[in-house]
Amino acid sequence: MKLIKTENYRDMSQKASHIFLDQMDAKRDPVLGLATGGTVKGVYYELIQLYKEGRISFSEAVSFNLDEYFGMKKEDPNSYFSYMQKQLFHYTDFAPNHNHIPDGTAEDPVRECGRYERMIEEAGGVDLQLLGIGENGHIGFNEPGTSFDIPTHLVQLTDSTRKANARYFETMNDVPEKAVTMGINTIMKSRKIVLLASGVKKAAAIERLWYGEVTEEFPASVLKNHPDVTIIADAEALSGIREGDSAS
Repeated sequence: MKLIKTENYRDMSQKASHIFLDQMDAKRDPVLGLATGGTVKGVYYELIQLYKEGRISFSEAVSFNLDEYFGMKKEDPNSYFSYMQKQLFHYTDFAPNHNHIPDGTAEDPVRECGRYERMIEEAGGVDLQLLGIGENGHIGFNEPGTSFDIPTHLVQLTDSTRKANARYFETMNDVPEKAVTMGINTIMKSRKIVLLASGVKKAAAIERLWYGEVTEEFPASVLKNHPDVTIIADAEALSGIREGDSAS
């Protein structure tokens, strides 16, 4: 794993966006794995700026989002479909039929998981996967204890994850209890992975990821087994990392 220390959130977001720019320069029609949440909003903002400047085009790109809340209609403002429209797709030249997000309203979630997995495989697999990290080490919605071998699946969200996402909902009771998520096995098939972390709340997770053992009790630890992972984090998130253990 490569670790890049940045001064602040904006710097982190810009560095991540330039990895996307390099990917798009190398391959005009990449398959991009996209994430949601507060950490990655800055990356999408920077990508929109690059698009407005004419430095990047997504017209031939294909995207697959990590996850979607189960039971939530895509029109719901808290759905990840809505999030992606507001944060990236509406302001760039992504072709709508090239953007893929799990169907949270599928009558048969097991079939939906299989369908989504096959679509990723048929697209040739993910070239560049963007990730955040949960305070408990989850990636996507793969919670502690999730098998490293699992593909896209339906997951029961932990209380800690639901509480972390409660700020986006009116009440805690409104936070969905389940989600469809790319599995750890699916994520690990990505050719390149970029993981972002910002703020002191993520410091313990990054410290454990960098120094800890590989264990299913801390899902992000599996990234140590991947050949091309770059962690980009700001100073607060890296407060538990010793000097000399990161590259600028």
